[in-house]
Amino acid sequence: MPRHIAIIMDGNRRWAKQKKWLAIRGHDVGAQTSHVITRECVNLGIKALTLYTFSTENWKRPRAEVMALMHLIARNLKSQQNEMNANNVRVRHLGRRDNLPDFLLRQMDETIQSTSANTGLVLNLAINYGGRAELTEAFGQLAARVQRGELAPEQIDEAAISSALYTHDLPDPDLLIRTGGEMRISNFLPWQIAYAELWVTPVLWPDFAAEHLHAAIRDYQCRDRRFGGVKD
Repeated sequence: MPRHIAIIMDGNRRWAKQKKWLAIRGHDVGAQTSHVITRECVNLGIKALTLYTFSTENWKRPRAEVMALMHLIARNLKSQQNEMNANNVRVRHLGRRDNLPDFLLRQMDETIQSTSANTGLVLNLAINYGGRAELTEAFGQLAARVQRGELAPEQIDEAAISSALYTHDLPDPDLLIRTGGEMRISNFLPWQIAYAELWVTPVLWPDFAAEHLHAAIRDYQCRDRRFGGVKD
């Protein structure tokens, strides 16, 4: 069973467009899918689930859609908080806080604090997240430590870089799922998924169900993970 599953939840806007609905309807149904998949990961005993919720590039979308999405995220954090606690889920934020609206930051902080003592599934919500931005921040932290004399340049190895990332206390994703059929990682956890197994489906995120998650995990379990080595 994978310890950490990361998901690029793609296809909300396409799903809504196919039905001649506004984009926010696709995001709303997609949020319901997120709840279903989170609950299923709890049932399966997954250690960590990281959902690519809003990228640093998504700010390029129409402002009305962006703000509607921010309100949707805040509402869902509030409405799901009791269930997260009941299921022993610990919610965390991956990404930058700057530019996020105050109402979302307040609700996010409340949910994170409320679930902080939970010991089950770690649910990472990648909001205002970009992989290159994360690496830039990590390298800046390491450079500052070198400047303060706390770290020698030759001590900057893979472990040091990993320790400066948002996911420093979690195993790297074993399985990366992307819905919607696109064959790219879209600046999502570029360091952490170096050895993740990739599973791409044409199913759009609002239509993704527990059965698709099970199919991805079954496929993962059939992979021969050598990590650059060989097996007899």
